[in-house]
Amino acid sequence: MANEEDDPIIQEIDVFLARSLLEKLYLFQYPIRPASMTYDDVTHLSVKIKPKQQKVELEMAIDTLNPNYCRSKGEQIALNVDGTCTDETSTYSSKLMDKQTFCSSQAASNVSRYAAAVYKKGELHLTPLHGILQLRPSFTYLDKADAKHREREAANEGGDSSQDEAEDDVKQITVRFSRPETEQARQRRVQSYEFLQKRQAEEHWVHLHYYGLKDSRSEHERQYLFSQGHGLAENTELIKSPSEYLMMLMPPSIEEENDKPMAPSNVLSMAQLRTLPLADQIKILMKNVKVMPFANLMSLLGSGTDSTAVLRCIQQVAMLVQGNWVVKSDVLYPKDTSSPHSGVPAEVLCRGRDFVMWKFTQDRWVVRKEVAAVTKLCPEDVKDFLEHMSVARINKGWEFMLPYDEDFVKKHPDIVQRQHMLWMGIQAKLEKVYNLLKEHLTPKKQETQSAHPLLVSGEQRVNMAKAKAKQNYGQLEKEFQKQKAEMKSNDTSAKMDVSNIRIKEEPVSDEEPMDTSAYEGMNNGIVNGIHAEEDSTDSLNGHLPGGCIDRVAQELKAFVLSTFKKQFVLTLSELKRLFNLHLASLPPGHTLFSGISDKMLQDMVLDTGCKQILVPFPPQTAASPDELKVYALWEAGDTYDQHRQVLLEIFSKNYRVRRNVIQNQLSQECGEDLNKQEVDRVLK
Repeated sequence: MANEEDDPIIQEIDVFLARSLLEKLYLFQYPIRPASMTYDDVTHLSVKIKPKQQKVELEMAIDTLNPNYCRSKGEQIALNVDGTCTDETSTYSSKLMDKQTFCSSQAASNVSRYAAAVYKKGELHLTPLHGILQLRPSFTYLDKADAKHREREAANEGGDSSQDEAEDDVKQITVRFSRPETEQARQRRVQSYEFLQKRQAEEHWVHLHYYGLKDSRSEHERQYLFSQGHGLAENTELIKSPSEYLMMLMPPSIEEENDKPMAPSNVLSMAQLRTLPLADQIKILMKNVKVMPFANLMSLLGSGTDSTAVLRCIQQVAMLVQGNWVVKSDVLYPKDTSSPHSGVPAEVLCRGRDFVMWKFTQDRWVVRKEVAAVTKLCPEDVKDFLEHMSVARINKGWEFMLPYDEDFVKKHPDIVQRQHMLWMGIQAKLEKVYNLLKEHLTPKKQETQSAHPLLVSGEQRVNMAKAKAKQNYGQLEKEFQKQKAEMKSNDTSAKMDVSNIRIKEEPVSDEEPMDTSAYEGMNNGIVNGIHAEEDSTDSLNGHLPGGCIDRVAQELKAFVLSTFKKQFVLTLSELKRLFNLHLASLPPGHTLFSGISDKMLQDMVLDTGCKQILVPFPPQTAASPDELKVYALWEAGDTYDQHRQVLLEIFSKNYRVRRNVIQNQLSQECGEDLNKQEVDRVLK
């Protein structure tokens, strides 16, 4: 009572509720306006609205004569957006950024507590607000400027892009037939973000007429903010008891809880989780985590939890894979559900995911294409399965995400044995459903569960081929040294008589002297097999009969012809790499292992109809000398020989040429207009 006496009532104000603008009054919140922009006496202003979405777009003029306005910046923005030409589609027709667009967003979802108030002659008139919209600057003109910039870049390129050149003549497409849409699928589609965006885009804008602050129409509309009748019948909402009035001022807590943002359905605090039964706790954890070691599960369940009870419950919702627990498929895909990607029923999804889990019990690595080929499911579903329990590795496949849990396997052999029996039953079912081949059923040999990847990349294959070539080289080196020692011993005892060599198979005429250059070149080296000397004139690593030399030349010629028939253009470095791979694929003791020098390889390339293209590479290039030597097949015997020769002549003058220059040169030299596909075929 004492406090009330210290705070006396100074004035009583009558409050009236105005209904004239009920469900029509909106509050617009503008950003802090710059000095160059006026909201009152604007000359060019357009307003449009989407009533169902309560979305407003407002275009307001900018005072370009204001001293705070940067004219050069405004001209630059207009030039970036519209370019040099002006037409009806131009955003800024005056070649100057003279307007700004604002787009609205809802400031509050529940505006029932807000009202617009007008105080006049000791009376307070309230009009409930139908919506509160915040207007923010729209920068769509920047998107338009970016689009213009990309168009100009594409025009400057003149179609000379690597993407155009990389396009294939024929593209494979996938055709899918949609199934009849179920009610659940329709509800998911209606609630999807794409569907809502499409619905919003379909609503047309309604253009409004703007009236200024001092306009007579605005003055007339402002009169509706006052209550038209002061009788009690018009203001029954304001005649409330004190308790009802307090209830209106302070709504109950239930309404406040409804205003709080709802957490996702799969989010549950640990405090709430531990109030549930143990089986439900484990099911929720496994459904969210999907793969978990047993030790981590025990730490999440809290201290004092019986491990025996946990083991009993975990086997109801998960399977043991490499010592870790993976949630069962029927927990993730309950009955009467379907795939969000393909609409496949849950039963089929469970079988496919069980196959992936079973594969991980056999090996740490799984190939996605193999899973898709066996299960016949769409790539999106297969990717979901793999992401549940593995991690993608480039050029290797999908690796199980957790290491092998040896501790659990050693501590609980009975659980491991029981799970192994369950997997044997699942394997039998999968074998019947998918008709699995023997290669799918036979597990790969593993010394430890954390074995290295079983897939071999291209780089590893090249290394293996090189190692094999080195091994063959070692054997040949030993044989060569042995022959060399024998020949030295023969030289010390007596000089080798030419007649002794002629006695082998065919008699040689006495008038024809024996060619002994092979002895002089005995110590010559090679690059593509054993030793190398660039200036060596002998291509053999030892003394070989004439017939063997011919066989080596024939084999080498066959290799060069077949290689250039496939590649057409090769550097010496690439040719040597392909030759080493070819050597690695040959059986031991093959004639090509006798040794091929770089000079012999280059001579054979020129003898088979190829030519060296002297490409003028830049002097600062980091390429090796072998990479600068370019050889090309001059005549392949097809209809494109002339085109290829013209193309090679072009590249002998410049190492980088535009596509349109190539096409024009081909048309001039060949006397015919080539289409894009033909030019692509020649370039490839």
